Amino acid sequence: MTERCDPANRGYAICTSGRSGSNLLCQYLSSTGILGNPLEYFNGGARRLLGYPEYPDDPSRQIGWILSEGATPNGIYGLKVFPAQAELVEKSIRWIELLPNLRFVLLKRRDILGQALSSVRALQTEQWRSSMPARGPTIYDGAQIYERLQNAARDYARWDIYFARKAIAPTIIVYEDLLVDPQSAVDQVAELFGLRGKARAAGERIDLKIQRDATTEEWRARFLAEYRDRNELDIL
Repeated sequence: MTERCDPANRGYAICTSGRSGSNLLCQYLSSTGILGNPLEYFNGGARRLLGYPEYPDDPSRQIGWILSEGATPNGIYGLKVFPAQAELVEKSIRWIELLPNLRFVLLKRRDILGQALSSVRALQTEQWRSSMPARGPTIYDGAQIYERLQNAARDYARWDIYFARKAIAPTIIVYEDLLVDPQSAVDQVAELFGLRGKARAAGERIDLKIQRDATTEEWRARFLAEYRDRNELDIL
């Protein structure tokens, strides 16, 4: 692990759902050099696959990584977390109490169907980032899309309930707004630490691209034709 110039003493958690644009947001925040290095630190398998071969599965040790690798030299750390990860970690540690001066950022997508489509394609191809090679074909599956749509809606509902019962008002960032104006999203996080105007997103350091294409829109049209006219409320 890398030594920090200052001990990590304040930071934030990006609370979100899979395929919400969280990798892109994390890259923009890391590119500033002063807003931590947010990653899925509660996902040991992913960290070992993506650059940290010695990364632990023990949540207590993962906290140490958040406060070291997840921090920039000014002592600000960052991480991102999905509901299932929080649920698993909370069985052994009280992570929000172990992370000092923790703030919360809620990242959401307006287009949840688009999120579900992206999730199914990633599951089928194992291409979780544009920088990764596709390892399988894409095949339209309305039932799988519907399942992922429910999962995304459930994830956001769980975060909303979590924050409500803890009386937490998270900073809210919307993926579609991030695409239009990345600096504004960075400013929202910077403001949590009195750094608005000092944290500048470095676009040249971003290597992720939007994966949405003609197949995505074809699947959207097919799904809507198949599911739109169902006259029933959905059950999460």
